[in-house]
Amino acid sequence: MPEAPNLARLIEHGAGSGRVVATRDHVLPLDDFARASSVGSHLARLEGRSAVLFVRDMAKAAAALIDLDGWARRIVLCPPGWEPSRLETVVRDAEADALVHDGDDDAPIPVELSAPCRLPLERLDAPRAATRETEWILPTSGTSGPPKLVAHTLRTLTAAIADAPLQQWATFYDIRRYGGLQIFLRALCGRGSLQLCGEGESVDSLLARFGAANISHVSGTPSHWRKVLMSGEARRIDPDYVRLSGEIADDAVLRALGALYPRARIEHAFASTEAGVAFAVDDGKAGFPASWLEKEGAVRLKVVDGALRVRSDRCALRFVGAGAPALADEDGFVDTGDIVERRGDRLYFVGRRSGVINVGGAKVHPEEVEEALNAHEAVRASRVFARRNPIVGALVVADVVLRDQHAPHPGLEREILAACRASLAPHMVPARLRFVADMPMTDGGKLARHG
Repeated sequence: MPEAPNLARLIEHGAGSGRVVATRDHVLPLDDFARASSVGSHLARLEGRSAVLFVRDMAKAAAALIDLDGWARRIVLCPPGWEPSRLETVVRDAEADALVHDGDDDAPIPVELSAPCRLPLERLDAPRAATRETEWILPTSGTSGPPKLVAHTLRTLTAAIADAPLQQWATFYDIRRYGGLQIFLRALCGRGSLQLCGEGESVDSLLARFGAANISHVSGTPSHWRKVLMSGEARRIDPDYVRLSGEIADDAVLRALGALYPRARIEHAFASTEAGVAFAVDDGKAGFPASWLEKEGAVRLKVVDGALRVRSDRCALRFVGAGAPALADEDGFVDTGDIVERRGDRLYFVGRRSGVINVGGAKVHPEEVEEALNAHEAVRASRVFARRNPIVGALVVADVVLRDQHAPHPGLEREILAACRASLAPHMVPARLRFVADMPMTDGGKLARHG
């Protein structure tokens, strides 16, 4: 078996080029890791440990990941903001015996070893010698219930990443979630730098900073990109490549990004924490070719009961924790829970199995209704959710953000709803629209679907 990869070895490929991982508040020179560490003298004690990573700033998270991979037995990535009770559950399920946390705070929960993470890096007495294959534990997004813990290795996490020429990356994602972690690893596998969000940083600030750094490749969810489209700073960047993932990319957002960044290659990828990166589509259309279900190769796809299943060497290894369910079926396919529908020679994502709104016994996928709303020329973005109703159980309602040149008025609401009636079944048409200035998002960059 070839030698296990690790992050410290990956960043050696671009040594001497001056590349960095940067947030608003920190600049992390990757060349410095040859003889320095974010955990300083604690590094030796972290060898072979199962370590929970819980820090606020993403530059610190990046530094700790480089320190721990190939050195710790396990790294457990925790998004910021988790309550102590959730951390304690993760520590138990991941059999963790160490916690890497912000150096200016006390450890939020008691563990055997508490290791503060600080920047700038602290000089080491001797160079590191990372040799083991570390297990990476990631929480799922939690869109269909409490987050589950999923086990990966660097091999599974980087299996979809090919060698590439110099690319200057930026992402709106948090690198402690699967989508952002993929971009972090793409940057480290390449020769360029990476720009990341600062805590609480606005889209306008990010775009200005990304533009100043001359980024060439940018990634985010469709919700992130809709916020870019609504920003007056959107032309601060002129990327070669735009990537969407994490949510359904409809034709409206793909067309709008194509018009805004006409020289960029625009690609929407399908991936999940459990199934890994399955594929990316770059033909400018929503969905993907139905012929891909028949393709042989590293990634195999099939549809069972309307839901997409994936088998590849990019899939996670298993769920973690006592009583955890099986990750894959008997043939090795992971059920993504994403419902697809065939229209002609193409398959389209229509929503999550767990996200259905029940209107008097009839099923409504919010994403299908949003696609119809977003197709209207006056609509920039929409959010569909359920409102309880004593007669039919739930009603479909929607928030709508209008394009700049349109003002809300009753006639426009009637016009948008009439367009929905022309393309949707009667039970799917929103009972009411509310015109709003912005859309709420989850910490993972997805549309928040609570009412």
